[in-house]
Amino acid sequence: MQAMPPDPRPRGFTLIELIVVLAIIGLLASIVAPRYVRTVDNAREASLKTSLNVMRDAIDKYAADQGRYPDSLDEMVRRGYLRQVPEDPLTGRSDSWQMLPARPDSVVQGQVADVRSGAAGRAQDGRPYSAW
Repeated sequence: MQAMPPDPRPRGFTLIELIVVLAIIGLLASIVAPRYVRTVDNAREASLKTSLNVMRDAIDKYAADQGRYPDSLDEMVRRGYLRQVPEDPLTGRSDSWQMLPARPDSVVQGQVADVRSGAAGRAQDGRPYSAW
């Protein structure tokens, strides 16, 4: 057997090859990143809608049972209408909810007749989160 002569060229990638690969990776990342951010925003908005619906339903049930609206969301937790006050998915806090009292002309009175998000900003459809 005859020994093979060593390859005179060094092994590895050239600078051009590395630049081309990095350019392709950058292009793919620039396409994927906005879609990822939009998907995360959609999920937060869907979670906010669900939390608002659950709390509003619990407020209505409380008012039907007690004859008045609750004084706080914590009262609803103590009385078993909610397991816990949900976290606002936009602010990341459970104490940022904005509670709206009953209208003065309403038959049922209380401090928490409706609840809204305390998040600043607008949804993807242009409406402010505080108007949901």
